[in-house]
Amino acid sequence: MSIESILQQRTSVRAFVDQPVADDTLQKIFASAQLSPSNCNVQPWQACVVSGATKDKLKQRLIETLMSGASPNPDFNWLPQYQGIHRERQFGSANALYSAIGVAREDKKARQMAMLRNWQFFDAPHAVFFTMDKYLDIMGAVDLGIYAQTLSLVMAEHGISNCMQGALGQFPDPVREILNLPDERGILFGMSFGYADDSAAVNNTRTDRELLENSVTFF
Repeated sequence: MSIESILQQRTSVRAFVDQPVADDTLQKIFASAQLSPSNCNVQPWQACVVSGATKDKLKQRLIETLMSGASPNPDFNWLPQYQGIHRERQFGSANALYSAIGVAREDKKARQMAMLRNWQFFDAPHAVFFTMDKYLDIMGAVDLGIYAQTLSLVMAEHGISNCMQGALGQFPDPVREILNLPDERGILFGMSFGYADDSAAVNNTRTDRELLENSVTFF
């Protein structure tokens, strides 16, 4: 499958079947992602893949953290609020998601429950946390984004679906504790992945893409 075909067909998946990815396939996918480019070849990514009992323990702790009323305390700057056209696109994405699962805009409880699914990894068999040394700041974040996109494309080539999740970087403390990460390592975001449940309504979500002329200028 060509990269262009993958980009045309790929969607964010939020429901998965109970089938883990084989260990040898995981090894092959993450080995390929190591070929991602990075600034000055620093390769700052430290990917933490959780599965099985570790993933379940982490899911429980994250849900407990949320239900306690704790406020997000991300390792990196998640403070900026979307404005203008970016805010409009955010609303459009949310509308597409909630429309697919039949949740009305005014149904705040149902929306909160749908949001909570982020920290349950959407019942995916695996999740990966994208981490890096905190001092790398914006340059490291650029490299992690490139790495995550490469990983996503390689997964798609192997028939594996995923969902990128900024939410998985909002409560780093349980992750750091359970995975025994050093204090200088920051958790930027994460991704749940596995085999898509094609029968799930939530996986019917589709979002628009901006016209080329509104995003690219040729000089």
